[in-house]
Amino acid sequence: MRQAGRSLPEYRALRERHSFFDLAGTPELCAEVTLQPVRRHGVDAAVLFADIMSPVLGMGVDVELVEGVGPVVGKPIAAAADVERLVVGETEEWGAPILEAVRLVRAELEPERALVGFCGGPFTVAGYLVEGKPSRDFVRTKSLMYREPAVWHALMGRLTDHFARYVAALAAAGADAIQLFDSWAGVLSPQDYVEFVAPYSARVLEAAGVPTIHFGTGTTERLLEEMARAGGDAIGVDWRIPLDVAWQVVGEERAIQGNLEPAALLGPWDRVEAAAQDVLARAGGRPGHIFNLGHGVLPQTDPDVLTRLAALVRDYRPSA
Repeated sequence: MRQAGRSLPEYRALRERHSFFDLAGTPELCAEVTLQPVRRHGVDAAVLFADIMSPVLGMGVDVELVEGVGPVVGKPIAAAADVERLVVGETEEWGAPILEAVRLVRAELEPERALVGFCGGPFTVAGYLVEGKPSRDFVRTKSLMYREPAVWHALMGRLTDHFARYVAALAAAGADAIQLFDSWAGVLSPQDYVEFVAPYSARVLEAAGVPTIHFGTGTTERLLEEMARAGGDAIGVDWRIPLDVAWQVVGEERAIQGNLEPAALLGPWDRVEAAAQDVLARAGGRPGHIFNLGHGVLPQTDPDVLTRLAALVRDYRPSA
């Protein structure tokens, strides 16, 4: 899962000298931070260092990443005029540094290691744009959906057009797969997801042109089923649902990613080991399982535990 580098001292050393968006917007630094967890932990893929709000910077949105809060938007979206001001541009222009970072990472990675690009789901990003900052209940967002559906669909359409170009450009630059992070999809009912979100996520996933991973958190079985319908060659699941149950929901023919509880890595090793082996046992050695956490790495995680976990997964063999 993304953010694996946040717990590394080598990453923190860079962050002391550079802001997040400076790192993400400078190709050489972005490539370095992307590769740090691969070098340290020996994992099978690099995840591009970026933020789900990175693309909206190219739409003319003023975003600040506030420590301990998250993305804060200078002027939240509240009306049709605000949507009209969002620029849908060519990724090769506004996103040139990101695409160059992709090329640098792909050139340095061994052929057998994948580079995963990622993009925020249109709903999750729209939620930040409407709320102005992270929210627990997304009341302003849901109010816009229900009271001003035309404005909502215009916003989602514009974000989708922008994101579709972005993921296609990432793939053209060398990303082997794209992960769509709909981190807040779990605040929706399945019915609202189908009406207000699914068509837009489907368009972004279809635009990638490479294998895709569709991920959300807090998803009930019914919502997870609808996310799978929307698309994704693999479906990412968080730790709130057992992996084998989730796999039944999304369909055995689909790959699945997940789903160790990130906070488990803060406990003693025997607990980490037992939790990881439970995930692996639920996968049962079936093809199509991408072992991963159920969300991002917590910054206070001991990097040595991550390295040890990666080794455990590589060496695991299902019981006969």
